[in-house]
Amino acid sequence: MEGKRQQQSFYSDNGFNTPICEEDLDDEEQVTYHRFSHDKQQASTFSMNLPRSFRPAALLLVLLAAILLMVNIGLGVYYKSLTDTHLSLDDTKEITAKISTLKDTYHAAFENLNKVKEKQNMEMKRQKQTQWEFEHQTERGQDYQMQLDKITKEIAKLRPHLPLIGAGCKYCPAGWILLNSMCFYLPPSESTVVKSWQKSREFCQLYGGDLAVIDSKDKENATVTYLLNQHQTTSNGFWFGLKVVQKDGIWKWLDGSVLVEGYWDTGEPDGDNNNYCASLHPKDNFFKTWKDSGCSINRKWICEKTPATIL
Repeated sequence: MEGKRQQQSFYSDNGFNTPICEEDLDDEEQVTYHRFSHDKQQASTFSMNLPRSFRPAALLLVLLAAILLMVNIGLGVYYKSLTDTHLSLDDTKEITAKISTLKDTYHAAFENLNKVKEKQNMEMKRQKQTQWEFEHQTERGQDYQMQLDKITKEIAKLRPHLPLIGAGCKYCPAGWILLNSMCFYLPPSESTVVKSWQKSREFCQLYGGDLAVIDSKDKENATVTYLLNQHQTTSNGFWFGLKVVQKDGIWKWLDGSVLVEGYWDTGEPDGDNNNYCASLHPKDNFFKTWKDSGCSINRKWICEKTPATIL
């Protein structure tokens, strides 16, 4: 038995012989190797004994090796699919460069758009000011046109009286006009001077005339028309040379002639006092312009006198 125990078995590993005791073979497992010859396959089996404590680690290493093999195979397939169906690295770099260029173009376009908006806002503001100025000038033009129309109308009203004024300068004193072949004086429209009937007559006599005698339709019409054209439509009226004579209560002219035709307003004369005088109140219907009132009331007046030279 001892001789047997002392027997050694030799295992060749890469040309080196390692002695193994036979008694150790009881605690170890045999590992079988197959060798192949170049003419035919020959199988030989040998045993390698491993400790029991290394078995789980060995199994784990085998399992990890299998997993790594599967991962390598999967990565190879995935890489092949990428090269077949997806873009290459150069294509990706080119697309990235184009995206960068597009971004730069977008930013430049955005800045240009903001500049255009600023210019547009400035232009709109300038146009708004221009529109305001246009409206202002239009309103001024309308005002000027209204004034022009007014002046044109006034000139049209004065034109028929230009011969009267010119003739008045030739035949009548300053401030008098020639009307119906007689010189007439009427206080200016802006004048606020008023007098009683008697004081008005004294003023006319002071200048060589007397209160006007309006004893015909033509003189009535001409006098009322002139006053209307001069915008002398005061409700206070104008004294002229007609009054009630106290002793007989009859309306007479200054020369003593009796009134034949009067141009009284509706309901006039309505006074019952002998000290009443007639006044003229211009309006379109010159047939109804006379009123009677107390001679002491203050009014404007109308003077009349013969021209200084023969017409």
